[in-house]
Amino acid sequence: MTRTTDTKLDPLFLDRWSPRAFDASDLPEDDLQTILDAARFAPSAMNHQPWRLLYARRGDENWERFLSFLVPGNRIWAEHASVLIYIASDRFMGERGPSGTHSFDAGAAWGMLAMQALMLGYHTHGMAGVDFQAAAESLGVPDSFKLEAAIAIGRMGDPANLSEALRAREIVSGRKPREDVAYPGNFRS
Repeated sequence: MTRTTDTKLDPLFLDRWSPRAFDASDLPEDDLQTILDAARFAPSAMNHQPWRLLYARRGDENWERFLSFLVPGNRIWAEHASVLIYIASDRFMGERGPSGTHSFDAGAAWGMLAMQALMLGYHTHGMAGVDFQAAAESLGVPDSFKLEAAIAIGRMGDPANLSEALRAREIVSGRKPREDVAYPGNFRS
């Protein structure tokens, strides 16, 4: 499936999707730091920058531990990624009190990270299939932070290496029509 639109949307947005087939290759350190830097420059409410990115590189001392927090259905393919990231967001804005936008802001950081990865020839796949409690405890995430998601990064691999069930899902996903997600005035169901 090829994504299309009737606007002047940059093709980069049409090309971004979340594959499960990764090739288990190394991700060079300078590419990783560039991808992380894109997240660093994401916008946030009052410039609070509530996100924190905890990462493991394939084969390093943290790799198996990072994999262990994923549900089996994610671990089976994510183990072939180059890098795994857990993104957490600070629920509080210091003396200002609770933040109502920490998850929103962390989502902006994730979006920037995903687009920069694609610009460098990598793909990303965000995951909510995580044992969040075990991950937060093991990774030392303070209670004032919310562990939001896990992210796999790598170069696309051969879908033939996936199970038959996952191979069937290894397609570029469509999108709802624009008028179903964006409309003037009041909320519509």
